Amino acid sequence: MQQHSSTCDSPERYGRVTRILHWAMALLLAWQFTSALTHFLAEDSALDEFLWGTHKSVGFLLMLLIVVRVLWALLNLRRRPPAISKAARVGHVVLYVLMLVVPIVALLRQYGSGREFSPFGIPLMPGFDESLKITWMTDLGSNFHSLLGYVLLVLALGHIAFALKHYFAGERHIIDRILN
Repeated sequence: MQQHSSTCDSPERYGRVTRILHWAMALLLAWQFTSALTHFLAEDSALDEFLWGTHKSVGFLLMLLIVVRVLWALLNLRRRPPAISKAARVGHVVLYVLMLVVPIVALLRQYGSGREFSPFGIPLMPGFDESLKITWMTDLGSNFHSLLGYVLLVLALGHIAFALKHYFAGERHIIDRILN
C-alpha cells in the first residue's frame, strides 16, 4: 500500500508519477521556449541551428507527455491536493489546454503543408505533393502556433512567479506538494 500511495497523488502532496511528469515537462517546455526565442532572436546562428533542429521532435514528445499527464490527473482526480483557489484551478486548466492545443495546431500545419513529419527520425506522417496543400490547416498553424506558444510561455512564467510568491510568503507547504 505504501508504494501505491507514494506513486499516486494524495490530498497532501502529488505522487511520484505526477512529479516526474511535471518536472520532465517543465524542462522540455524550457527547451522549447529557448529554441523558439533563439530562432526568433538569433536566426541562422549555430545555436539556432542546433536548438531549432529539435523543436518538432521535442514538441511531439511534449504532446505525448501532456496526454499521459491529463489521463494520470483524471485517474487521480479525487486524490489530488486541492487547488488553493479558483484562480489557481482555472490557471492550471488553461495551461493544460494550451499544452495540448499548441502542438496539435503545429501538427495540423505540418500535415496541411504536405511535408513529412518524422520526430526523432520515426516517420509518422508521409509527405505529399506540396502543391496540394490544405490551406486552412497551414493558415491555422501559421496564425496560432506561435501566438498560443507565447501565451503558454507567459502563463508558465506566471505559474513560476506564483510558486515563488508562495515560497517567499512562507507558504512552503504549497511548493512542497510538487517538490517532495
